[in-house]
Amino acid sequence: MNANNNTTIGGIYEVCIGVTDAVSAIQYWQQFGYQIGKIGELTATTAYQLYGVNSPLQAIRLHHQNTDHGLIRLMIWQNPTSAGLGVSSMKVKGNRWATTLTADILGILNHAEAAKAIGENILYTQPHWEVIYNKDKKSRPFVEPLVGVREMLLLQPLTRQVLFQRFGYNVPNYGHINDHAPLQTSQFTHVGIVVQDDSKEILKFYEEVLGLLRVRDDVETTYESSLAGREIFELNPEEKFIHTAFDDPLSSQTDFMAVRSGRLYIIRFPENITLKSRFADAQPGSLGMCLYTYKVQKIETYFQRVRESAAKQITEIVSNEFAENSFSFVAPDGYFWTLVESN
Repeated sequence: MNANNNTTIGGIYEVCIGVTDAVSAIQYWQQFGYQIGKIGELTATTAYQLYGVNSPLQAIRLHHQNTDHGLIRLMIWQNPTSAGLGVSSMKVKGNRWATTLTADILGILNHAEAAKAIGENILYTQPHWEVIYNKDKKSRPFVEPLVGVREMLLLQPLTRQVLFQRFGYNVPNYGHINDHAPLQTSQFTHVGIVVQDDSKEILKFYEEVLGLLRVRDDVETTYESSLAGREIFELNPEEKFIHTAFDDPLSSQTDFMAVRSGRLYIIRFPENITLKSRFADAQPGSLGMCLYTYKVQKIETYFQRVRESAAKQITEIVSNEFAENSFSFVAPDGYFWTLVESN
């Protein structure tokens, strides 16, 4: 069931966020450079067919400059099914978060600290230094350039974000910052999920069924090796996680300067660590980050592939809030997905 030349999939198309107040959500995301695009709605009957949620739905798609991926879909349910993940731990199965490139991570930290000072429900980490590429290269401080990122976690009741700022390098097609946005940020460059599967079998779905490009496979992060990873995922001494990334097929496995944003990071914790399961709080109907979508061509071909796979709860192809052919399913790892056909 490998991808072939007759089908096309891109990077992560949308991060879907359940909200109760569309106006405040739009105001928030405008600070990150997003602007209102299409507006649509579904009846409870159609919402149940596509998302398994028996509630009328209004939706607003937010665009970021002229990018074709990393968009936002605000989902306003008349009858939400869950309060969502909120500011709960990142160290759970079912977790979702989205990552953004910024040119001013300290500016975002300033807002986080100000929000905490007035009593808002917010959790964040300090922007920790991380070396992403050429980890073994040793540079002499104050003599040679340092190449890495500052990375921080930002959790709020309806948003789960990681933000990073680059130093000493640039990747041209991995995030386009809106310099006119108050927080000087890009579209979402990548998203993440948490699983447990020592065999790695469930990873095959993304490569063999959806046709994504597997990159940065089996990258290990330990308590000792990464202060950012330790804080974000609450690692205890001697604990670790392993990540594999899946990219737009037009990305690159070998040249990091040629990689494209829209990446899916799958964080795998060893099965000997006990993790809570929060899938019910991170699927359509939930508030907060509840769904990721991919845009595809020839949706009928993808529909057939998914039907022949180990995916479950596969819906029929129906028209979504924006009159686009779509279908949904639960992947073998337990995450709910929706595919949207390109117009």
